[in-house]
Amino acid sequence: MTPMKFKFFVQSALALSVLFSQPACTPSDLSKENMIPLPVSIVSAGGSFNLTDQTNIFVQGESAEMKQIGQYLADKLNPSTGLTIKVKTTTDTPAPGNIFLSISGKDTELGDEGYQLTISDKSVHLEANKPAGLFHGIQTIRQILPAKVEMKTAQKGPWKLDNGVIRDFPEYGYRGSMLDVARHFFGIDDVKNFIEQLAYYKMNVLHLHLSDDQGWRIEIKSWPNLTAHGGKTEVGGGEGGYYTQEQYKEIVKYAQDRYITIIPEIDMPGHTNAALASVAMLNCDGKPKELYTGTEVGFSTLCTSKETTYQFIDDVIRELAAITPGEYLHIGGDESHATKIEDYIPFMNRVQDMVVAHGKKVLAWDEIALATVKPNTVVQYWAKAENAIKGVAQGAKVLMSPAKNAYLDMQYDSTSTYGLHWAAYIEVDKGYNWDPANLVPEIKKENIVGIEAPLWSETVGARQEAEYLIFPRLLGYAEIGWTPAKLRSWPAYRVRLANHGERMKAMNINFYPSKMVRWETNDVK
Repeated sequence: MTPMKFKFFVQSALALSVLFSQPACTPSDLSKENMIPLPVSIVSAGGSFNLTDQTNIFVQGESAEMKQIGQYLADKLNPSTGLTIKVKTTTDTPAPGNIFLSISGKDTELGDEGYQLTISDKSVHLEANKPAGLFHGIQTIRQILPAKVEMKTAQKGPWKLDNGVIRDFPEYGYRGSMLDVARHFFGIDDVKNFIEQLAYYKMNVLHLHLSDDQGWRIEIKSWPNLTAHGGKTEVGGGEGGYYTQEQYKEIVKYAQDRYITIIPEIDMPGHTNAALASVAMLNCDGKPKELYTGTEVGFSTLCTSKETTYQFIDDVIRELAAITPGEYLHIGGDESHATKIEDYIPFMNRVQDMVVAHGKKVLAWDEIALATVKPNTVVQYWAKAENAIKGVAQGAKVLMSPAKNAYLDMQYDSTSTYGLHWAAYIEVDKGYNWDPANLVPEIKKENIVGIEAPLWSETVGARQEAEYLIFPRLLGYAEIGWTPAKLRSWPAYRVRLANHGERMKAMNINFYPSKMVRWETNDVK
């Protein structure tokens, strides 16, 4: 071997030695990130943007709302990254190395809740038509980062965002969940925690079931005994509880700051024993009922023939409407088996008029379609498709919450620790594998406002118990509401869901570890 050849051989061997001694480098591919809901469009570009101690968040202009959104992101990133990301305002594109939030208002495809996220080696640019879109885009940024970004204490980096462009907007305008605080009472901190979880998965409605046979949970100043007496029990005989109007306003504001609308429900004319026990005049015989802590349904009814009943209802609706900025009030109407149909129909018609008179739109369970559905009333399909179809025939829109597909209080299987199974067992795949627009042939996509996944609380009275039923199914309902049906598939979703196991652990969520999913137990990024 000549000296020249020998020198080349040594140099090549050294180069290969250096190459193979380096740690493996994970290729950057934005499309492989495990985002839920799945975005509408993802275009990968290779490479990545890294958060550093020089990174800050710049927001366009001096809007207090924009600053608040920027601060929300900074508050989510700083504890785990150990960085001190600050929020600054600008009228120009910021220098490289930063995150930029801007409002364009010109991209009609994105609508009010969509966003475009552009990530390059030099910057992260999140833009939207409206602030709600920016807020949803922030959740995507969080999900592209390693799962440990959700922890409350400093973790080891690096903190990289894969390069590319995401364009994203929701399939349905209403994407929500319901929390039953009447059967078992959940305090303000638990409700706020749930609001944060909903926001993380781009859901935008929380329906609070505030009254039932077992408890009345919202202060009505003109009828104080509703909470003083009717609010002190719950299923099983616990101490119950209720929200003062100031506490309710606090919940509403907390939700608003996360672009979530609170819809309060006062169920009537059935599911009313707590009211009947608190206000004697609501009973036809003028005698108060005993408080109730069981779980049977269908035995209670307001006295629909008394004018004083309607005076009471008007007071309740008036006070609730005054502290609820959202456009809907929910008036229940379900399982009123103790109310004769000839009494039920005029009652529901009159109550709808009261809601409208106080400046709100009506939402009610599907039985309301047995009455005359007033303009702008939304029928919530939970039990009988024929009721929802009757609502559509009357010009109503439908909120899809079919119990056999979407009820979070249904058990996963016969071994589930909590829940019921009167409608179905709902494993994670069954909760995901349905399309609101194709479930009932007579209910088309244009008839549907969105999807809601209710949690009835007969069997759960604490946050961790509720989370066992809510998670991981909530993630699937969030994707049904956000992602076009043509982009959804169970095999692909199952992989993304598996990777959210570590994320839910980092967020201290007590989720059910379904055997249908190969859960990731370590942060692999």
